[in-house]
Amino acid sequence: MTERPNIPDLGSLVQKAVYLGIGIADYAAEKARVNLKELKEQARKLADEMVARGEMNLEEARKYVDDIIQQAQQQQANEQQDNQAREPRRIEIVSDEDDSTAPTVDSAEELRKQVQALQDELRRLKKE
Repeated sequence: MTERPNIPDLGSLVQKAVYLGIGIADYAAEKARVNLKELKEQARKLADEMVARGEMNLEEARKYVDDIIQQAQQQQANEQQDNQAREPRRIEIVSDEDDSTAPTVDSAEELRKQVQALQDELRRLKKE
């Protein structure tokens, strides 16, 4: 009898895939928070410079910063919705015990007989 190679357990692979997905999602969320914070800081600096140069007043600067942040958050929400739409479909894993279409002993025996008959016919044709 041949020895099966060391194949990782399917449950272990699924668990690792789930953990990987969670880790990637957490990393992406953290990266988005950092980027949003940096954007907010840059928008405030730009608005402060424009106020200092007299190109806009303080109220316009606040509105400008709020608009930029709102647009960034809206874009982030749209990207999250797009990502959810691209996620793979969930599939159901069914155990072998639940498989009602599994071959029966009778069908296995029938297949053996068919294989034997085909082998016999092949031998006969080779002799001719």
